[in-house]
Amino acid sequence: MDAVLEWLRDWVDQVNWVAFVSIPIFTGVVGWLINWSGLWMLFKPVNFYGFKVPGLKELAGTLPRKFQEVPGWMDGGFGWQGIVPARAAKMGSIAVDKVIAKLGTPAEFYAQLEPDQIAEHIVAVFRPDLPELVDEVMRREHPRLWRDLPQPVKNAVVARVQAQLPGVVRTITDEIGEHIDQLLDPKIMVIDHFRANPDLVVRVFRDVGKRELNLMVAFGFIFGFLLGIPVAVVDQTWHVPWLLPILGVVVGWITNLLGMWLIFDPPEPKRILGIKVQGLFLRRQEQCAEVYARIIAEDVITLERIGDFLMDGPRGDRTRQMIATAMRPAIDRAAGPLRGAVSVAMGSRRYDSIKDSFAAEAVGRTITPFRDPQFSKQQADKIQTLIARRTKELPPRDFVEMMRAAIREDEWMLYAHGAVMGAAGGILHLAVFNWGLIPGFP
Repeated sequence: MDAVLEWLRDWVDQVNWVAFVSIPIFTGVVGWLINWSGLWMLFKPVNFYGFKVPGLKELAGTLPRKFQEVPGWMDGGFGWQGIVPARAAKMGSIAVDKVIAKLGTPAEFYAQLEPDQIAEHIVAVFRPDLPELVDEVMRREHPRLWRDLPQPVKNAVVARVQAQLPGVVRTITDEIGEHIDQLLDPKIMVIDHFRANPDLVVRVFRDVGKRELNLMVAFGFIFGFLLGIPVAVVDQTWHVPWLLPILGVVVGWITNLLGMWLIFDPPEPKRILGIKVQGLFLRRQEQCAEVYARIIAEDVITLERIGDFLMDGPRGDRTRQMIATAMRPAIDRAAGPLRGAVSVAMGSRRYDSIKDSFAAEAVGRTITPFRDPQFSKQQADKIQTLIARRTKELPPRDFVEMMRAAIREDEWMLYAHGAVMGAAGGILHLAVFNWGLIPGFP
């Protein structure tokens, strides 16, 4: 014991305390910079910034998979794009597979939108356009007959079509609901939207995890400072200059590792030495679920976007055909008991052409109310309620995947970035305290 105390006194006497104290301060500042710049790497820039390097695209294809994941390399670009926006499509895929698919089927989402209200809104919006639509179709398909008809008869035809409208529209909304699983593909819809709007993916991360991300930056200084203490002991014990950059690599790597662990791990609450430990993000699952649900309901799965997908998506032809099929009988019912005579007067082919033309013209106008931003906003509250409720019910492990899975494979870039900055911090310390970078100091 005396020998140990004697060694300790000798060690204290030969320590350069200015250099000793400066090391944890350096590592603390570097730790803060590592996590701050790491967040920048995650989110910025939203679009790729850089330049093309001849031959890089071909070379990148031969590199290990990890290096192929560096944004821009596989396209021959040398530069940077935020990891999160660069993985926007991947984020969309994971959001569907791990979260949205568990929140509800397309049929559940559609039911939550209350199709009866949608039908009433379609009728209210479509009804004023019907006289113009009927007039337009008849002028094109049978101008002489339509011109010769007395105005009261024309009005009667329009009135009969309008009378059929609520029933026809209800049939359409029921048909959409019955076949919604075949007409609507949430995965394609979400992936395409995220790919086209990478800034939205950044918003999901920032808004949902804002508190935790800020804490991660703050803890970067704490982790760096604490890790710097043993580094200072090693430095002042062996006085080997090249140890500082090497230990800086370790400190930088561990600082980022601890930052990610602080937010996401462990997903389930655990007790360590009697202290409850759980990832910070998981502790706020209910609050985060509300934020996530609001973003998804307002910007991703909206009535407006559902309407766009139904009409213009990969299965839009089927939707249009289904609506047209539902609309054709409206002409027969409008003609009423005169249908046979009208068909004979016009010819069955011309009569069928009028029905087809009317149905085709009505298709787009029938779905237009889906694209009404005000009505869509009203329906968003119902989608948000469903998503928030289901997200809160997710097991913690599934919930954390919502945020982490999209970047898990790219975390090594953050750790490598931390290691490089840690080494740079060690070299800077050497330059100041050993190489006389600042004349007269120390």
